[in-house]
Amino acid sequence: MRDPEQTKKKILMAASILFNTKGYKATSISDITSLAGITKGAIYKHFKDKAELEKGCLTNMTSLVLSNLTKRIKEAKDAPTKLISILTYFEEYGNNPPFKGGCPLMNAAIEVDDTDIVLKKVVSNIMLNIQSGMTSVIKQGLERNQLKDIPNPEAYATLVYSSIEGGVMMMKVTDNDKHLLSVIQYLKDDIKSKTV
Repeated sequence: MRDPEQTKKKILMAASILFNTKGYKATSISDITSLAGITKGAIYKHFKDKAELEKGCLTNMTSLVLSNLTKRIKEAKDAPTKLISILTYFEEYGNNPPFKGGCPLMNAAIEVDDTDIVLKKVVSNIMLNIQSGMTSVIKQGLERNQLKDIPNPEAYATLVYSSIEGGVMMMKVTDNDKHLLSVIQYLKDDIKSKTV
């Protein structure tokens, strides 16, 4: 007797590897069946179409990244330390990426742009949730007199998050983490200057 949940995990794992390294559009269902060692029927038993599988993989990969990041944030004692813990996570990203192929969210964002409305919406929702979470940390830090000189917490969170993602993109394109590390160091210094 086969375990349907194990089969679904196997599909998600194989598809995630391919989507994150080869690309969503360049990966065929046949590529996934070959890597997972399953039939097309097994895929369509768990996912109605490739779009649903793409969405499931992106959500699954991003959830794993965010759970690691959330754990670090929760362990931090105050807002500045929480922000620094986010930066430290991405500082280690080059040497210890959670997935082969790099940041699943960045990869999807670059690929889908305006060509895949469904996946673009998933990417947009996740990115906005991350930005919103950072905004909450900053607001809390200001309310508790842990941070200063941030007149617009939402704009500052956008600056921090978009700078990180830009550094990740440069690391991926240049095969060198020096740009990401420069961004991280700049942001760390800036957060320290805003710490009470």
